[in-house]
Amino acid sequence: MQTITKLPATDSAPSTDDLDGWIVTEGSPRMKTWVLHTSAAGDMMSGIWECTVGSYHATYTAYEYVVLIAGRITITPDGGTPVTVRAGDSFVVEPTFKGTWQIEENVRKHFDFRLK
Repeated sequence: MQTITKLPATDSAPSTDDLDGWIVTEGSPRMKTWVLHTSAAGDMMSGIWECTVGSYHATYTAYEYVVLIAGRITITPDGGTPVTVRAGDSFVVEPTFKGTWQIEENVRKHFDFRLK
């Protein structure tokens, strides 16, 4: 059993579909998602996500750990306090999150999702 997996480069074509549960609320943002690894058990997924400036209302169903590689986002939970993250920041989004992602500068992030 392999216990270390080096993630590949983002050389392959990304998915350009909007993520499930994400609805554009401002502008015309465009996403690119590269799924670089899914665990053997099928409970974790890792990859790279990019998005252009705009805004989405997002509904999460999975836990996500993020390292923002480039850009700036203000994330506001419904009825909550805005949190601004910038390149170099890391953060967690809980599976119960519902709120707005305002992409203020084109972003690139590394993500890890716990699917189950």
